[in-house]
Amino acid sequence: MTRLTHLGSPDGVAPGNGYSHVVWGTGRFVAISGQCAFDEAGEIVGVGDPAAQARQVFENLRRCLAAAGATFDDVVKLTYFVTDVAHLPAVRAARDAVIDTEHPPASSAVQVAALFRPELLVEIEAFAIAEDPARSR
Repeated sequence: MTRLTHLGSPDGVAPGNGYSHVVWGTGRFVAISGQCAFDEAGEIVGVGDPAAQARQVFENLRRCLAAAGATFDDVVKLTYFVTDVAHLPAVRAARDAVIDTEHPPASSAVQVAALFRPELLVEIEAFAIAEDPARSR
């Protein structure tokens, strides 16, 4: 498992709610492109349903992380793009189902005018630091 350090509240900074202000570690850097609520066939899951879309997005992120030899425990930063900040509780619920809420990654949330398809409500990108196979030998 990657060694990560989470700092929830640096001196002089108000504590984060559900995120760490600073996360660092050693290993291989992994960048996961923004994921949307597409299933394996490229069909949108949960049209009009931010909770269903968020769950699918996190499933897609899980699969992308696995392809890089990583898990949600290795994620150091999540960036949420939502078409309405009212969708954030659904996104947080889906996030909390897959991350260690005691040591959450850093995060940013941005409301955008639109995503690249009008049916999409949520897009999330991730940065992780995965175990470096060369160092584990």
